[in-house]
Amino acid sequence: MKKTVTTLADGRELLYYDSRDDVVRDAVDRRPLDPVATSSEIRRDPLLGDSIAIASHRQGRTYHPPADECPLCPSREGRLSEIPDDNYDVAVFENRFPSLAGDAGRCEVVCFTSDHDASFADLTEEQAGLVLEAWTDRTAELAELPQVKQVFCFENRGAEIGVTLGHPHGQIYGYPFVTPRTELMFRSMAAHRAETGGNLFDDVVAREEADGSRVVLAGEHWIAFVPYAAHWPYEVHLHPRRRVPDLRELDDAARVEFPQVYLELLRRFDRIFGPGEPQTPYISAWHQAPFGVPGREDFGLHLELFTIRRTPGKLKFLAGSESGMNVFINDVPPETAAQRLREVASE
Repeated sequence: MKKTVTTLADGRELLYYDSRDDVVRDAVDRRPLDPVATSSEIRRDPLLGDSIAIASHRQGRTYHPPADECPLCPSREGRLSEIPDDNYDVAVFENRFPSLAGDAGRCEVVCFTSDHDASFADLTEEQAGLVLEAWTDRTAELAELPQVKQVFCFENRGAEIGVTLGHPHGQIYGYPFVTPRTELMFRSMAAHRAETGGNLFDDVVAREEADGSRVVLAGEHWIAFVPYAAHWPYEVHLHPRRRVPDLRELDDAARVEFPQVYLELLRRFDRIFGPGEPQTPYISAWHQAPFGVPGREDFGLHLELFTIRRTPGKLKFLAGSESGMNVFINDVPPETAAQRLREVASE
């Protein structure tokens, strides 16, 4: 992998990740951009203890532009975009409309491919492996920023999820705090250790593999299963068999196998609801250990992949119980979801 670091016209950082070492990235951003002005503010909810990002400047962000005005495509034929070069493998840049900025954290955009009409599932194993290297590199660099306490790499796909740019891309958030969901996991880890003496992540993976009814894919270095208490109609958790706290500590064998397993999962997601159905909307989320907290080495890196579609043409809405009380009601038994995901294996 070759990494090239440059800046955009307004001073934001842009990074190219290339599979070839001889690629030269010297294109200049020729747009007349004003400096980025953000108003990110973190406020603490006194009742729940949650941290909320207030970011009013995001109201003016780019919203469903036509394909020929996509800001994530390469700059070509006089059309200037966020990527000054006329091609790229993987590109990462500071978000122009960040939810978190300055002392309140950092937000980056990850463009998986220059092909506007592709999706992550269309990538080759080599391309998917390069994205993994980019995620890992960004985790390592953001970990060095004093204001960043946790790095979150994720992808939103589909208009149903709320995606406003159709180009295949994801995001990386560098939070200035430990997220509420991760805090809950740490509490569960501590309670499990006190009760059993074991590691929660190791024991969950072992239980799912021993049961087998919810396992979707099992490789030599990764295992994917629908969790016993899945929140979403179709939800898969992907764990490395060798537990590590974050992407930086994956070994070479796990890195090599990851694209095979992950691409297969994504392609199965697109088959869940049968032929003729539009692409399955999903959220793909890496859970990594926060930095500088007790017990981080006991945390288990894993990826959670889920869709809000529950059946053809119908979505799972977060209504009263879910939104009001955070009690999920799942219409699809996890065992049924796992069986369906096994049935739609790629040929």
